[in-house]
Amino acid sequence: MSAITSLSIQQLRQAASLKEKIQTLEQELIQLLGGTSKSAATPLAAPKKKSGMSAAGRARIAAAAKARWARVKAAKAATKPAVVAAAKPAVVAAAKPAAKAKFTMSAAAKAKISAAAKARWAKVRAAKKA
Repeated sequence: MSAITSLSIQQLRQAASLKEKIQTLEQELIQLLGGTSKSAATPLAAPKKKSGMSAAGRARIAAAAKARWARVKAAKAATKPAVVAAAKPAVVAAAKPAAKAKFTMSAAAKAKISAAAKARWAKVRAAKKA
């Protein structure tokens, strides 16, 4: 925009006449080609380059993923039937996946936590009375 303000009056008139000539030439071209004015006025965009990997690369990745899953499934199949057959009936094993062993707290740990909680609440009640 600043380039237009720095032009002289003569240069502005010359630019305007050039613009008019361009528009008339575009109209003549449209009439010759039989197209619409918008398609002739706007330049054609270059096609976007398709990014990504080749089909061979995708095939290698897919084959590697299938091989990994096959190893995982084979390992599960080898260990699961022996564990499930010994622990649960077959009907229940098919309905539910095997659960992880739960963490259980020892009686001594429970007693220690209980004593700490009782002491803490005793302190709160004593503070309220005072």
